Amino acid sequence: MRHALVTGAGRGIGREVALAFARGGDALTIADLDAEPLEAVAAEAREAGAPRVEAVPIDLRGDSAHEDLVDAAWSSAPVDVLVSSAGVYPATPFLELDVRTWDLVLDVNTRAPVLLTVALAKRAIAAGRPASVVSISSGAALRARPGAAPYSTSKAALEAATRASALELGRYGIRVNAVAPGFVEVGSDVNPVTEEYANAVGDTPLGRRGRPDDIARAVVWIASDEAEWVTGEVLRVDGGASTGAWHLPQHWTALGREGDAGA
Repeated sequence: MRHALVTGAGRGIGREVALAFARGGDALTIADLDAEPLEAVAAEAREAGAPRVEAVPIDLRGDSAHEDLVDAAWSSAPVDVLVSSAGVYPATPFLELDVRTWDLVLDVNTRAPVLLTVALAKRAIAAGRPASVVSISSGAALRARPGAAPYSTSKAALEAATRASALELGRYGIRVNAVAPGFVEVGSDVNPVTEEYANAVGDTPLGRRGRPDDIARAVVWIASDEAEWVTGEVLRVDGGASTGAWHLPQHWTALGREGDAGA
């Protein structure tokens, strides 16, 4: 039995990640800004098979939030897996960006997972224990889109931090990876999207939009001993969306026409 700490667990991908660990018989500490949905997920996780579930409502933007959360989780048992799934995506045109929006997105999407990794690593090293860290990135780290300058920046920085921390923490048996989803339907009231937007970004070579369970299975795998020689990686789970511009028309002429050169 492992002990997994999952942030952003009240909704969407974070919720499904927490339930996936619960189904595997792992103990959980789950965190989110809002207490009500978090308690609902805690109840679901217990029903799914988690032997112990602690719910911690917390604002990850606080100066000591990362240490407070890791300390709260560790007080019940050493943490084996940290999954940073909390994130915000307020669509904002570039010319309307202000300090508050920029700081909000970078604080939640980049600062919080990095400092949580620092706090967990210190605890694990002091205890002489290995650990696995998985942060949730995004396809936006590679492909900017209108209204997403702070979001794309935050996820690109998170991927760089994933590699940098993996480089320094590997000697202690601490693996750090990221999972980068494509468009996933979560029905979020916090970060809602229009159907027009969903249709535009949800078109993939595999022909469908993503589901939270697609991402949860990848997180559970990369956090497990089956991936024990994987660190510093970004696993893109996006239906092939990051492979290229698959929707563009063919630009070459048909081969094999009469008169073509060839033998």
